[in-house]
Amino acid sequence: MAQEIELKFIVNHDAVDALRNHLHTLGGEHHAPSQLLNIYFETPDNWLRRHDMGLRIRGENGRYEMTMKIAGRVTGGLHQRPEYNVALSEPVLDLTQLPAEVWPDGKLPVGLASSVQPLFSTDFYREKWCLDVDGSRIEIALDLGDVKAGEFAEPICELELELLRGDTRAVLKLAKQLLSQTGFCVRAV
Repeated sequence: MAQEIELKFIVNHDAVDALRNHLHTLGGEHHAPSQLLNIYFETPDNWLRRHDMGLRIRGENGRYEMTMKIAGRVTGGLHQRPEYNVALSEPVLDLTQLPAEVWPDGKLPVGLASSVQPLFSTDFYREKWCLDVDGSRIEIALDLGDVKAGEFAEPICELELELLRGDTRAVLKLAKQLLSQTGFCVRAV
């Protein structure tokens, strides 16, 4: 299990080029955009949401990963929550691969696996920068694409700061610097 610490921003689409140019000036390690496909799951009675859990499968470059995020804290838009990741050979859920500690009663609830179904999906390109701030390592991800549910679709245009190692204050310091730019707002997702 990893402890995920991240902060997300909504980005005005008109500000993307200026943002990208600014991020290149920060001196970090740049990674070219790659396509990410995500499928998010839920039960008809919202069992996962009621237990403050989020479940997805992510695909990138022919590799797949199942992720379960469980209850954590959100303070000022900064998310801190446990995250469990399991490599998959194909984009098919297998809840039995998740550790027992994920489940509220310490074991996979009877019937849950058969009732989980796709809720929505995202298809976006992620461009990344990794940089050091005050001895901490932060990944900056710029996501551009769409979220889809049935016949409905909405654009995704967001920036995510994720603490890879170090002190949470470094994320907040970088966020403050980025907020001085135009076209951003803090988003608690």
